[in-house]
Amino acid sequence: MATLQFLGATGTVTGSKFLIEHDGFRLLVDCGLFQGLKELRERNWTAPPFDPASLGMVLLTHAHLDHSGYLPVLHRNGYDGPILATPASRDLCGIILPDSGHLQEEDARFANRRGSSRHAPALPLYTEDEARGVLPKLQSIGFHAPREVHPGVTVMYRAAGHIIGAAMIEVRLSGRDGERVVVFSGDLGRPAQPILPDPEAMPPCDHLVLESTYGDREHPREDAKEHLGRIVNETVRRGGTVLIPAFAVGRTQHVMYLLCELRRSGVLAEDVPIYVDSPMAIEANRIVVRHTEAQDDEMRDAAAQGRDLLGMRSVRFATTVEESKALNNISYPAIIVSASGMAEGGRILHHLAFKLSDHRSTVLFVGFQAAGTRGRALQDGRETVKIYGREIPVRARIETLDGLSAHADRTEILAWLKAATTRPGRVHLVHGEPQARDALAEAIRERMGLDVNRPQYLEKVEL
Repeated sequence: MATLQFLGATGTVTGSKFLIEHDGFRLLVDCGLFQGLKELRERNWTAPPFDPASLGMVLLTHAHLDHSGYLPVLHRNGYDGPILATPASRDLCGIILPDSGHLQEEDARFANRRGSSRHAPALPLYTEDEARGVLPKLQSIGFHAPREVHPGVTVMYRAAGHIIGAAMIEVRLSGRDGERVVVFSGDLGRPAQPILPDPEAMPPCDHLVLESTYGDREHPREDAKEHLGRIVNETVRRGGTVLIPAFAVGRTQHVMYLLCELRRSGVLAEDVPIYVDSPMAIEANRIVVRHTEAQDDEMRDAAAQGRDLLGMRSVRFATTVEESKALNNISYPAIIVSASGMAEGGRILHHLAFKLSDHRSTVLFVGFQAAGTRGRALQDGRETVKIYGREIPVRARIETLDGLSAHADRTEILAWLKAATTRPGRVHLVHGEPQARDALAEAIRERMGLDVNRPQYLEKVEL
């Protein structure tokens, strides 16, 4: 009997982990960190609900921390097997995971100096060295390259269009009682986005594990580039700084693409400096440029013509800590793009501590803000936020550019489902907060008549 157990991303958008058991073989799809609310983050510190040493393999849909960030803990607790990922995802994990360990060590040291943690001493979930220790386990698998990973278990990756290298994964299980196919959408991208290919069509399957991040809403149909240009120019006229919290992988590249387009069209003045304060984003840009197999046609054509769509030759990069700190002293209008995207850690916190109280400045969110994060608190109109143990008054303007989301919205998810040549036998909705997941479940049932499951944490279903 084959089973599927939901070990994360149930009623929340983080912590993606899905355990398949088939004829004694255990396969984990994604291995992400829980983020946001305290009760979710505490799950990262509890023992895994399975023995890591019993796993035969791990499959990654993509490299974002909520899908890959628990790998060092899994490895430390006994998993020593292979981790399959696309070539771009493998390279991205090579920078994302060590950076995650480094930031956790930094945050623990800072908390210990300030005495701002209830733990004495505060400890990192894992270290940079532990993160680097899991990297040799990552193995590459290309798109459309079926691989039998165990007798009766074959996997194939298809482009999902979410970030460079992101995949949906088909798992084909064969046994005495026939064959079952499970498809994991991972994070489903959007059609007609720059840099990335459109999500591929859903293959025929018995079970579809589908994300629902934006299951209750539509992305604005306004021109994201025009909206971005308007916000930036209004801030520049006030003499302020535009702070853009953005994940170093995916969102930063999209923002840079749009800012460079605004410069090329003359909407954004050449003398307004653009800073990217993230060493990881610089390396992520190089990875995006290098992996042509995961790009869309426009990006490949631009590279062949020598065009710099991501501003590698015109944007200013702050690579050192000293260069990052110096940005807090600038008095002229500027644009600073820095991680993390939900303002939960990283260099953006130092910039927010300096600029949130400045009424001339703007904090511009360009992605989903999970419940319990600083980003969500700012979006919700909080008058103060705590950063490094201090309450910072919020006087800067808080704006959101939803049009840059790398997740398909409600209409796009439904269109993707309807376009499939064969409808799935059962849909399991994950990676969404309860309201979003419930709304999408109702829409799928009403419009398509499909069997929809909203799994609970640790729920196990027969396949």
